[in-house]
Amino acid sequence: MEIRRTVEEINEKIERGDAVVVTAEEMTEIVKSKGVHVAAREVDVVTTGTFGAMCSSGVFINFGHTDPPIKMDRVTLNGVEAYHGNAAVDVYLGATKMHPEKMFEYGGGHVIEDLVSGREIEVVASGFQTDCYPRKSVRTTITIDDLNQAILCNPRNGYQRYNAASNGRDELIYTYMGKLLPNYGNATFSGSGELNPLTNDPDYETIGVGTRIFLGGGIGYVTGPGTQHDPVNGFGTLMVQGDLKRMSPRFLRGGSFTNYGTTLYVGLGIPIPVLNEGIAEKTGISDEEIKTNLLDYGVPRRSRPILKQTDYAELKSGKIVFRDRSIHVSSLSSLKMAREVASTLKRWIEEGTFLLTNPQERLPLQGTMKPMKVVEETLFARHIMAPAVTCHPDEDLDTIAARIIEEKVNHVVVVTPEKKLRGIITSFDITKAVALKEKDLSKVMTHQVITASPDEPIESCAKKMQKHDISALPVTDIDGIVIGIVTSERISRLFGEYR
Repeated sequence: MEIRRTVEEINEKIERGDAVVVTAEEMTEIVKSKGVHVAAREVDVVTTGTFGAMCSSGVFINFGHTDPPIKMDRVTLNGVEAYHGNAAVDVYLGATKMHPEKMFEYGGGHVIEDLVSGREIEVVASGFQTDCYPRKSVRTTITIDDLNQAILCNPRNGYQRYNAASNGRDELIYTYMGKLLPNYGNATFSGSGELNPLTNDPDYETIGVGTRIFLGGGIGYVTGPGTQHDPVNGFGTLMVQGDLKRMSPRFLRGGSFTNYGTTLYVGLGIPIPVLNEGIAEKTGISDEEIKTNLLDYGVPRRSRPILKQTDYAELKSGKIVFRDRSIHVSSLSSLKMAREVASTLKRWIEEGTFLLTNPQERLPLQGTMKPMKVVEETLFARHIMAPAVTCHPDEDLDTIAARIIEEKVNHVVVVTPEKKLRGIITSFDITKAVALKEKDLSKVMTHQVITASPDEPIESCAKKMQKHDISALPVTDIDGIVIGIVTSERISRLFGEYR
C-alpha cells in the first residue's frame, strides 16, 4: 500500500507527542537495514543539520532614534563598519567586513557573536545635518537588548554540496577553503554530507519559501533561493532569516581564515517531513552517494581544474587518494556541531515546541550561476610567456653562459630530457660561479623554483615575483612540464604599453 501523509497530519502527531522523528544519519541506517517502504511507514520527520562558515551572512539592526535625532551616514560597531544605505538608524552588518586594525582577527561575524552573547558593543556614528535630523554624531554602547530589531539575514546559506580543494602550486596559499599546502600537500572540504538539508531534499519538495527552520539556535525561515543558487549542477542554496535576539552563541560563531578574512559559522537545520516513499528514499542518502569534485585552488581562475571526483565518505575519512598517494583531508565544517543541530531540532519536534510548515513557494529547479560580465580583457601567463631557454642538469656552466649570451636572456631553466622542471639559473648565478671558481651547476642553480600556471593572471604573477624577490617564473603544466617563462621585463613592458 502506497504511503502518503500531509504536513498537517504530521503536525497533529507532533502535538499529540507520538510523531517519530530521526536524524538524517539515523534515517540512512533505517533505509539501509529495513528498506524504503518500512522507513516511510515508521518515520514522520527527518532532521538535518550543518554548521559551517557562511560568508554571505549578516544582521539588519535598528538602533532607535537619538534625541535630537541623527541620520546616520558612517557607522561602526566595535570598530567594524556597517552598511548604512537604509533609513536613518537602520544598518546592515556583514560577517566578512573586517576591523581596519585587526584584519583577519576580528570582523562582522565576531560582532554578531558578541551581540548574541549579550556583550556590550561600542557604536560610533556620524551623519550630515538636515532640518529633521540635526545631530551630527553619536558614541554609545549597546547590548542586543537595547536594539529594537536584530534580524539575522543570510543571502546565501546551506549549500547543497561543495567542492573540495587542494593546491598544485609550489607554494603555500591561503583561501576561503583554508590553508592549502604546496604540491597537493593537503585537501579541505565543507559540508556535513548525508546530514546536509538540501542533500536530503534535492528536488526541493519540502523546502521552499516559508519553511520553518533551525537557525543559529533559534527559529528562522527560508525566504527564497540563495544567491548563486545553481540547481542544475546540484549546488542549490537558501536565503534565510531569523530573530537574532532568540538565537544562541553556541550556534553562531565568528571565525577567521588566515590571510583571507572573517566570517560567521552558522548552525542551520531543516526538518524534512516524510510525506511519501520517494522522500523517504531521498532522506536515506549516504555519504558514499554524495559526489563532489576535488579542485586545484592553486589555479586562480573561476573554473579551476578538476583533479578527481570524490564523495563525502572518502572526505570524512580524513584521507583522499590522488595520484597514487594518500593526502590528508580536513573539514572546514564541524560534523559534531551539525549533529548537535539535527539532534536539537529532533528534540524540539518531539517536545512539541517546533511545528512544520508547508512551503508557500517551491525553490526553482532550473537555472545556473552565471559569471560576471567583464568588458576589459584579462591577460594570463600564457598570453605573455616567452619560450624558455633550457639546459640539462649535466651541462657545464661555460656552455650555459654561452647560451645566455647567445639567446640574450637572464634566465635558463634546468629541465630533464622530458622537459620536467629541475631548477633555474640566472646570469647573476653564472657571475657568482665565476667569482667563486665553481664548476658544478647543481651548487649554483636554484632548486626550489617558484612557477606559474599558464592560466594564472598577470597580476598574480607580478605579486609572486614581488613576494619572493625574483624576476622570472617558469610556466609549467599540471604535470610539471616547462612550457614557457614569464619575466619581470615582459610584465613591465606590457604595463608600459597599457599606460
